[in-house]
Amino acid sequence: MFKSGRYSGWLRPISYGIDLFFIHFFAFEFFGTPFPYFNYVVFLTLAWLLLSLRSGFYEIYRFTHLSKIMYLVGKQGVIFVLIVFSFFGFYNELTTSASAIFKYVLLVMACITIMKLAVFFLLKKYRLHLGGNVRKVVIIGLNQKTDQLRKFFTNNPVYGYKLYRTFDLKGSNKVSIEECMDYIMKEEIDEVYSSVAEVGNKDLIKLIDFVDNNLKILKFLPDNKEIYSKKLDFTYYGVLPILSMRKIPMDEPFNKFLKRSFDIALSLIVIIGLLSWLTPLLGLWIKLESKGPVFFKQKRNGLDYKEFYCYKFRSMKPNPMAHLHQIKKGDERVTKVGRIIRKTSIDELPQFINVLKGEMSVVGPRPHMVSHTHMYAERIDKFMVRHFIKPGITGLAQVSGFRGEVESESHIINRVKYDIFYLENWSLFLDIKIVFQTIFNALRGEEKAY
Repeated sequence: MFKSGRYSGWLRPISYGIDLFFIHFFAFEFFGTPFPYFNYVVFLTLAWLLLSLRSGFYEIYRFTHLSKIMYLVGKQGVIFVLIVFSFFGFYNELTTSASAIFKYVLLVMACITIMKLAVFFLLKKYRLHLGGNVRKVVIIGLNQKTDQLRKFFTNNPVYGYKLYRTFDLKGSNKVSIEECMDYIMKEEIDEVYSSVAEVGNKDLIKLIDFVDNNLKILKFLPDNKEIYSKKLDFTYYGVLPILSMRKIPMDEPFNKFLKRSFDIALSLIVIIGLLSWLTPLLGLWIKLESKGPVFFKQKRNGLDYKEFYCYKFRSMKPNPMAHLHQIKKGDERVTKVGRIIRKTSIDELPQFINVLKGEMSVVGPRPHMVSHTHMYAERIDKFMVRHFIKPGITGLAQVSGFRGEVESESHIINRVKYDIFYLENWSLFLDIKIVFQTIFNALRGEEKAY
């Protein structure tokens, strides 16, 4: 029997059933009767269930962001393609064309995506208008953080959290931890949210033992912003629990493969479809205006702080200060063609060669000149964290208003914050979003593109 307010015990099995129905129904429609349908059903059912558990495809909760859902759909789509093609590889006597298989996969994933999003949004409406699928919650501790959580629960009924009470353990109306536990049992509370700073060690042990013994869910609010708000990576060395400061999604082999595939595909499209004919035309224009090479290369720091040559179309007259001084508004070194290609970010296009070589990524922290990198590494806290991943042609900081000339120390500090957020929260969906935002900004024209 399922507790009221809990995630429905039937919802996930039903989701499995619906997805498998789409997989098998369209397989019969596409591949016909000579196809070994029974074998396909057994193989795909087992493979889908096992790999879905591994990929976390059904790990979607009321607080899951839409971007995470789309990322999971994309990831599962790649897995599904591999599963289907592996089946046809085993039955190599089948004459089904690759295009037919791709059409089948796209149709199945489209139906699964529509159904998944429909359930996600219908549950929100169900919670908001009918008051169903609700979790009873309490907050232990009274401070700024717990007040923010209280406002979140109050202002977002679509998530289905019903706040019953906030307990003050230290103020004039303070209560004991035992009174909190009695109330939790009396009102049949589902989830307990506790401030780390407000609960002493002895009371914390009592609270943990209480929730464990009474099947309640306990979650903590971090009060130390610099440590607890990070995505800490939890693992075991034998039986000893170990915490790492951060988990980088791009370190996972599948995510690494996904990002590299995206980089290669996009860089080939740009190099073949755009640079192949744009380079001779632009090169002639650059040469006619000023003497010097068509391309400008400059040493930058990349992954693991290693130096590499970053390529650009030359936008300035050759000068000995190019590797030392950053460009400023109205800089006399910039040529006429340089102003145009810098305004539209066309000068950055040769960096897709760096991407293809594996020195850069399409999206990532923007690399700085070596001299500036050394300077910022000494002055700016956590600046070096950016070098845990490959630098990018564009990045979250750039589409968020922090591109171009570094006018103040706060500018570079904010860049670092956005870069670290990107590093810790990467998804393919986020990369695609940043790419489209970059294209939109380039077409619109940006104030700091000079």
